[in-house]
Parts: sequence; structure tokens; C-alpha cells
Amino acid sequence: MDGLESLFSNVLNLNIKQVVMWIIGGILIYLAIRKKMEPTLLLPIGFGAILVNLPLSGAITQTTDGVVQEGPISILFNNGIANELFPLLLFVGIGAMIDFGPLLSNPKLMIFGAAAQFGIFFTLSMASLFGFELKDAASIAIIGAADGPTSIFVANYFGTKYIGAIIVAAYSYMALVPIVQPPVIKLLTTKKERRIRMEYKAGNVSKTAKIIFPIFVTILTGLVAPNAVALIGFLMFGNLIRECGVLDSLSKTAQSVLSNLITLFLGITIAEKMQADAFLDPTTLLILGLGLVAFIFDTAGGVLFAKLINLFSKKKINPMIGAAGISAFPMSARVVHKLGLEEDSANFLLTHTIGINVSGQIASVIAGGLILNLIAR
Repeated sequence: MDGLESLFSNVLNLNIKQVVMWIIGGILIYLAIRKKMEPTLLLPIGFGAILVNLPLSGAITQTTDGVVQEGPISILFNNGIANELFPLLLFVGIGAMIDFGPLLSNPKLMIFGAAAQFGIFFTLSMASLFGFELKDAASIAIIGAADGPTSIFVANYFGTKYIGAIIVAAYSYMALVPIVQPPVIKLLTTKKERRIRMEYKAGNVSKTAKIIFPIFVTILTGLVAPNAVALIGFLMFGNLIRECGVLDSLSKTAQSVLSNLITLFLGITIAEKMQADAFLDPTTLLILGLGLVAFIFDTAGGVLFAKLINLFSKKKINPMIGAAGISAFPMSARVVHKLGLEEDSANFLLTHTIGINVSGQIASVIAGGLILNLIAR
């Protein structure tokens, strides 16, 4: 009898907003399983959205009769995301996955990574025009980095109340790279441009150079953008583990076990900020829209910069490679490479796009750090 009363009480506490969040969670799970869109991200986010929107959910902190009962999702958020622990640990795994060899053999690719951050600063201006406070506008703009950990880090640093929508937008657009980028690229390029072949001459990058590079980048970032040194430092530490040659087992663990485990916990913990009353708001839709604008303009910035270079260069480059400058690694590099093959089955752009994609990973962190330095906390 008590069980039936409890069930009846929970049904009475249920509201339509919570049901809408169940539907949103179900859609994310569907995309993860059926469409295989970044399942390690979208599946835990979707399940978490359902978990925290159950009536009187014990997964999140509840106050009953003046007594505070802490929920595990809230505890994980406070100790894993609010203090930036999960994003930093995830960056160790990402760093261990990255091979900077293509970038080091052709350092000029770095400029494309920088050009593809245009959308961040463009969206910062747009969000301010829409009435967001500067700190909130900066947090929203960083969605354009297509870099979940950096988005979390910046949003947390500024203490924005829109962190839930920002995180969901950042990770959702990362998963939607194969859908969002191709139309933008095709709109800005001609068929002739997309068929441009690029030769690749493999440079002889020494092991010493690969070891020095992460150390050098960390020191340089610390001098230019001190607030970004934690993010770039953990990313480069992961890469140093990969390249040093004496920690192979730890490198493999960081690439697989650590990154996958942290991604799962990160995804389900994000749900703390997806509670219906706070999440279902017209502002959330605006943030999702602005995030898409940032993402599109980042892609456009990279492509248009490549086209600009072609105006002054005798040896033309395929402007599509500029789109790989966003931080969504390695999805964006693969998308551009696939587009090249669709236009010309013998046009292999992957080596170029990978080099630009990893430069975008660095550039997005530095861009986030510059925003932190320019805007007072």
C-alpha cells in the first residue's frame, strides 16, 4: 500500500517540463545508438537527462523538510566538473591520442587552426548584442571551439548560470560535425576548388622534436595566456606520455581506458545542469542557436582564410582543409578528407587535415585562455 501511495505521490509531482526532458534524453540516446553519433557522449548525456528529471530524483541533491540529501550526480558535478577535474583528466587522454608529427613537418598549418577560431569572437559580439552579460557571452561563444573540455572550463571559470545549455550545445555540435560542416564547406567553395590536389612531403620529425614540442607549447601558452596553462598543460602532458617512449602502457591506458571512462562520467554528470526548470527556457534555445552560429563561422573562417591565401599563392591549396581547423578531433579532419574523396577518389587530404585539426585543438585552448585573460572574472 505504501508503495502505491509513493507511486501516486511521484506522479502528482511530475510536470510537463520533466516529460519534455525525458523526450530530449530519448532523442539523444536514439542518436547515439541508432545514428552512432558520438555514443560515448550523447548516450550518457541522454540517460542523465532522464535520470535527473524523475520526480524527487535521488540522483540529485534534494531538500526535504529542511534536510539536505546529497545525490550522487550532484556530488560528481561538484567534485568533477565544478573544479574542472574531469575536463583536465580528459585532456590527458586526448593529448595521448594526438600525433603532432604532420603539424611539426609542416608548421605553417598552425595558421589555419588560428583562422578557424573566428567564430568564437564573432559570436561573443553577437551574444552581447542579444543582451547577455559579457561573462555569459564569452561562455556561450566558446561553444565555437568545438571543444567540450574548454567549454566546461571557461563556463565554470565565469560561473555562468547557462553552463548546462552550453555544455550540451558544445558536445552536441561536436557529434554533429558530419552534418553541420559539409553544407558550409560546399557553399563557400566551387567544385574546381574542392578537386584541388595537394602533395604531401613527409618531413623527418625527430623524436627529440616531438618531446620538446609539448614542453615548448606549455611554456609559451603560460607566458601568453596564463589562465589557459592548466588546459594546455594537461593536453601536452598527455602528448608527452605518448612521445617519451618509456610510458607506452600508460599512454595506451590514457588513450582508451582513461578517456572513455572520464567521457562517460562527464556525460552523465552534465545532467546536473539539465534539470527541467532551469534547462527548458527560451534562453536555452537562443544559446543553442548562437552555438551553431559560432560553429558555422569557425568552419567558414578556416575555409575563407584558405581561399585568401590562394589569391596570393602560385601553388594552390584545397580550401576545404581550412575547415579542419576547428577543435573537433579527429572528426573534422575525417569529414574534410571524405569530402575530398567524394570529389576526386584519388585526392587524399587526410595528412593535411590531421595536421590542421591538431593545430585547431591547440588554438581553441589558447583562444579560451585569451578570453579568460581579456574578461575580468
